[in-house]
Amino acid sequence: MQYRVQGIVIRSMDYGEGNKIITLLTLEFGKMAVIVRGAKKVKSRYASVAQLFTYGDYLFFKSGQLGTLNHAEITDSHHRIRDDLYKAAYASYMAELTDRMLADQEANAFLFEQLRAALQGLEEDKDMQIIGFMYEMKIWMHAGYLPELDACVSCRSVQGDMRFSAGMGGILCDRCRGKDPQAIPLSAGMLKLLRIFAQADIRRLGQIDVKPETKQALKQLMRSYFDAHIGLNLKSRHFLEQMEKYGV
Repeated sequence: MQYRVQGIVIRSMDYGEGNKIITLLTLEFGKMAVIVRGAKKVKSRYASVAQLFTYGDYLFFKSGQLGTLNHAEITDSHHRIRDDLYKAAYASYMAELTDRMLADQEANAFLFEQLRAALQGLEEDKDMQIIGFMYEMKIWMHAGYLPELDACVSCRSVQGDMRFSAGMGGILCDRCRGKDPQAIPLSAGMLKLLRIFAQADIRRLGQIDVKPETKQALKQLMRSYFDAHIGLNLKSRHFLEQMEKYGV
């Protein structure tokens, strides 16, 4: 069967001497794997369409698990992301998270548009961490792991100061704070940001000015939640953490 799709390359791996297998997040059909023959050859016309983060139109024939590329036209190569170590690291994290948490051919037009907007935001020099936080929330929502941010996860109270409990999966009020001694205190501003990350459309993201210490606290909070409820071992996250550790 022949497919014509809009796709974003979220994974690219060598296959044989001169070929690559790419995983596309497509608008129409979700994740699909396609062989790009000759993509590793220097003069290949398909080398560029097999690069990570490339967005374009792909035409391929598929009869089994893998499709075979017939033609592709690039809409946006996102070369500025690949040329910047930090941008490439955040984009790789979002791509790997998408690849690991979505099933094959599980169509989700909203997630496709969110990833496309996230990559465009990186191109436009918007805050990389904020984009990453927002996209993580979108993936968690899709997978049914979104933390409870509207009311106390234990008693449903919406009053008073709140803490964030990674283990219990959301916010705790003062009255219930003893149920998780490890719960992290939340300022009103931090809670507001978490709700924005969960609810806002990345396509409408402007420039958000968040203090470095606030972003650091949010990063630790979201990583602790990820480890408690999702627990995937992602190479791209390890790379990000190494960059942060050594101040690359």
